[in-house]
Amino acid sequence: MFVDRVKIHVKAGDGGNGAVAFLREKYKPFGGPAGGDGGKGGDVILIATSKKHTLYDFKYTKRFKAQNGEHGKGKRQHGKNGKDLMLEVPLGTVVIDAQSGQILCDLIQEGQRCVVAKGGKGGRGNAHFATPTNQAPRYAEKGHKGEDRWLILELKLIADVGIIGLPNAGKSTLISKLTKAKPKIADYPFTTLSPVLGVMDLGDGKRIVLADIPGLIEGASEGKGLGLEFLRHIERTKLLLHLIDVSDFRQMDPIQAFKSVNSEMEKYDPKLLERRQIVVGTKIDALSNRKLLNELEEEFKKMGFPFVAVSSVTGEGLKELKEVIIGEIEKLTAAVIGR
Repeated sequence: MFVDRVKIHVKAGDGGNGAVAFLREKYKPFGGPAGGDGGKGGDVILIATSKKHTLYDFKYTKRFKAQNGEHGKGKRQHGKNGKDLMLEVPLGTVVIDAQSGQILCDLIQEGQRCVVAKGGKGGRGNAHFATPTNQAPRYAEKGHKGEDRWLILELKLIADVGIIGLPNAGKSTLISKLTKAKPKIADYPFTTLSPVLGVMDLGDGKRIVLADIPGLIEGASEGKGLGLEFLRHIERTKLLLHLIDVSDFRQMDPIQAFKSVNSEMEKYDPKLLERRQIVVGTKIDALSNRKLLNELEEEFKKMGFPFVAVSSVTGEGLKELKEVIIGEIEKLTAAVIGR
């Protein structure tokens, strides 16, 4: 099950109490104070890993607590520190304080860590409080409480290319042809109920990661359909493949379909329209009048968008599309490096 947003509670370990103890030694009143310090409580730490692709582990288990520090002991023995609690999360996880809304960290690199709750400091034993006028203190510090807070974990997929479009535009079929991804495909709206990642292998260790984003509909930015739930996954992509079904102009005008999806992205976050887009006309194997493709290409060219027509069934246009994707990604990468 794909889970990309959860709310959890984390509690760091409490610090151990300092000890009140005395040694029986010559020339020391009452044997001398010898209470050891309490151990520090364990931290709660999130660690980013590529081994996980969903926040499913946090769907049913909501509360996580690190180990408390041990209390101090006699003979100045320090209490053992509590173990840190390490929680693995997928790359792309944004950690938000549920109360303040503050973003605590954005985990996008393998092994990146974020301490979300700090363990309490251990209390000092009575050995620390001896003075010339009070050589046998009978008190010690209590351990400090560990931090606790509610967190919102929000996963934003890290992909080079996001595939968007209305339901049944052919996104799932296309990603299965461009990569080795195997999304579930069926003949009904919202075929894709969760984002699907696929990798396009370019050889020499180079690759392009594509994400199939579930279909957007009019009103998605207001919570209709599945769009709002997954619009956040577009935010990290460098390039968008905007698929439009050209097999039946009578059902919906391709230009209108394109504008409809862009409108929802703009309502969600205007910055999304700054992403470079390639318009992909799909299902051309079912199109009887091929002259319409030339008209569409001219229209999108005027709007500043490259247009590629493909058929995932026959394979027509897929090679050209791959070349365009590779070229655009190389340009975007070079532009970032050149800054």
